[in-house]
Amino acid sequence: MTGVIALKLDTRIEIWSNTPGPNEKGHVVDRWLRVAAPWAEVVDILPSRSERVAEAIDIAARPCRIRMRYRDDIDASMRVKIGGRMLKIIAGPAELGRRQGTEILAEELSTMGAGG
Repeated sequence: MTGVIALKLDTRIEIWSNTPGPNEKGHVVDRWLRVAAPWAEVVDILPSRSERVAEAIDIAARPCRIRMRYRDDIDASMRVKIGGRMLKIIAGPAELGRRQGTEILAEELSTMGAGG
């Protein structure tokens, strides 16, 4: 089949969206809600030393490439959970082929600071 993108969808991921809302004291706080749990292909990115220096890639952040069936409801403000790991989207989403798949790049949420 020409033009079909082959994906190895072997990992269940969760996509989380921030929906701010009031807490019991009436203060607006972040509320992360799971919006989807698709199957995906997850590949750890292991850049070369020169790429790490040139692009300031932090290996401790464990960056990964995530590909899934096409979705138009993902944006860079969302989070991705893979097992016990919570990741932030750092690039994408990008459309693969003609709506055959969606690709995002994600890395571990920082435990430093509030923004993650």
